[in-house]
Amino acid sequence: MDKSSSIGALKGIGAKTEQLFHNLGVYTIGDILLHYPRDYEKLPPIIPLTQLEELMDGTVDAFEDEAELDQPKRLEEVTAAIAARVDKQPFVRAGRKMQVTSLTLQEQQTKLELVWFRMPYLKNTLKPGEWFIFLGKVARKGKLFHMEQPQIFQPEKYESMEECLWPCYALTAGLGKNKLSQTIKKVLEELDLSVDYLPEDIRVRCGLAEYNFALENIHFPENEKALEQARKRLIFDEFFQFILSAGIQKEQMEEVLNGFSFLPLENQEQGNSENISLSSKENQVLWADRVIEGLPYRLTEAQKRTLQEIRKDLRGRKVMQRLVQGDVGSGKTIIAFLSMLDVSQSGYQSALMAPTEVLAVQHYQTFTELCEKNDLRIPLILLTGSLTQKEKRRAYERMQLYPNAMIIGTHALIQERALYDSLALVITDEQHRFGVKQRETLFLKGSQPHVLVMSATPIPRTLAIILYGDLDISVIDEVPAKRLPVKSCVVGKGSRKTSYDFLKKELALGHQVYVICPLVEESEGLEAENVTDYAQTLREQLSSDTVVEFLHGKMKSGRKNLIMEQFAHNEIQVLVSTTVIEVGVNVPNATVMMIEDAQRFGLAQLHQLRGRVGRGDAQSYCIMINTTDSNKAKKRLEILNKSNDGFFIAGEDLKLRGPGDFFGIRQSGLLEFRLGDIYQNADLLKQASEEANLLLSEDRQLALPEHVKLREQIQFYLSHQGETVNL
Repeated sequence: MDKSSSIGALKGIGAKTEQLFHNLGVYTIGDILLHYPRDYEKLPPIIPLTQLEELMDGTVDAFEDEAELDQPKRLEEVTAAIAARVDKQPFVRAGRKMQVTSLTLQEQQTKLELVWFRMPYLKNTLKPGEWFIFLGKVARKGKLFHMEQPQIFQPEKYESMEECLWPCYALTAGLGKNKLSQTIKKVLEELDLSVDYLPEDIRVRCGLAEYNFALENIHFPENEKALEQARKRLIFDEFFQFILSAGIQKEQMEEVLNGFSFLPLENQEQGNSENISLSSKENQVLWADRVIEGLPYRLTEAQKRTLQEIRKDLRGRKVMQRLVQGDVGSGKTIIAFLSMLDVSQSGYQSALMAPTEVLAVQHYQTFTELCEKNDLRIPLILLTGSLTQKEKRRAYERMQLYPNAMIIGTHALIQERALYDSLALVITDEQHRFGVKQRETLFLKGSQPHVLVMSATPIPRTLAIILYGDLDISVIDEVPAKRLPVKSCVVGKGSRKTSYDFLKKELALGHQVYVICPLVEESEGLEAENVTDYAQTLREQLSSDTVVEFLHGKMKSGRKNLIMEQFAHNEIQVLVSTTVIEVGVNVPNATVMMIEDAQRFGLAQLHQLRGRVGRGDAQSYCIMINTTDSNKAKKRLEILNKSNDGFFIAGEDLKLRGPGDFFGIRQSGLLEFRLGDIYQNADLLKQASEEANLLLSEDRQLALPEHVKLREQIQFYLSHQGETVNL
């Protein structure tokens, strides 16, 4: 058994259970090891029965420091560990469907009723005169306190477990935490992890734990220190593998490019240039400038500066490799269009690859309208996976027929049958959604075309240089003046009814609403809203003529595209979604973004979500519902009320949490790191970058014998990114 073995190869995993693991994205033995806990729990401290009243009043807290609490608040339900002596034997009664065992504990005036279902044997276990610890959720029931199905511990056993950290995993219906934990334990026992793939000199130099120790303690930590060491090692590994694999692929690509012969656009006969360089005749009116003059708004200074930097690159003697960073709503799309216009006017093709089909269609429609409005007869070609075979065939023919076409699409742009006539510029929108190999494949569709990559994720320049190699960086740090700032507010779960009333008012005005939930479906052990149940709740709360639909990443792409199209056309008024809409369509009619359990998201991600509204003329709003009583969570969320600047927000969030906060909330799914956060773990990112570059300078292809295990790990890593590379 190795990491590539099917999860179904494990003893005790049948076909039905295997499918449940597939629902979690777990297909192989390696996948289950990478299914890290989303959080950890500590057992609450033991309290005497007489302290229950104080605990329920919020004056004693079993989980947070008192400094983290607001004013004492009467709680409806709380998890507690009660130490009590059993004075009498439990009573067992036969119900209609099951036997019910009950026991009442009393100390002074405090009474606690304990109830167990289908556990009659407890009558002989809970012997009068003995002390036990009862762990469970306490609720009020008349004058009594009530606890159903509590766990029972001997005092000595519980005390030995108090310092342990218990993993909490993302689950799916039908697959409980016990089964998941047992499976991971079995894999850790049976899989040989004794040989560390990371060179020992790097591990020692960086103060990193061994790989087997890290995997064991990320899942089942001995204590907080062991967990911190495990996270440090695995976060370093994520960054190190990403930078190392990108460096190897870059090296391989450079070798491929050395075999190309390139001609300049302005003088192809001479053949004395290294790249495609756009030409423009003296006094020639550029189509892009004509479009700029006709826009209903003025470009910001940041947009003008970025466009000038791109134009200089396009007309230079080197291939452009430029990253354009722009905050949500800063106007990156128009810059992409204007750049493609320059290429088209010079007689050459350009291609824009979007991460989703819905976004690709939106770009195609926007570009078509701009061309028609400005009387520009430029061939525009849309190529996506959902086109019929006849439509795809027609698109392929037009790509060969029109040398100055503007081609917009998804991953279909890099399929083998997609052949270009004269590709001079490739643009990837939302850069981090594509793997290195995918971007390379699109690049190789042309004769060393210029490359423009775009991202709405605010990354400090020092980190962007590490993540994007030697790309030149342009920053669009202004938002068009015509846009009204989104009004934001942070409220508690007690304001949910008021929030629903506000949604009704906006819907009555003909506007649309986004609602974001952290979960796809109800999850065992995690109290947070999920899209499926929440959508049903809203259907019951809102008028019958309001169409409510839900959306999440586990849906088939065709279904997701249909729902987004219907929302874009106002056929759906309320869209309940996970963060899959973080990169989505432009819906100017959507004026409300309501985010449930907002404290569970990173601020950069919340800012991205907020950017989905505020795109039309009407005032837009973002309602963030904080479902905790933590002051720290409130302080974080209040940062969003202070600014609409993504760079400022990410920086403030980092200051508040501190780079040493290993248990903080991830900023976003940037680059799909499972544990690492480029903001929070910036120091580790820099360290991993230095070590990866040093290693590559000594062994570019990991060919040395001592790097065999590392080479295998990089191949395993790339397979999880949907990429392959021959090492």
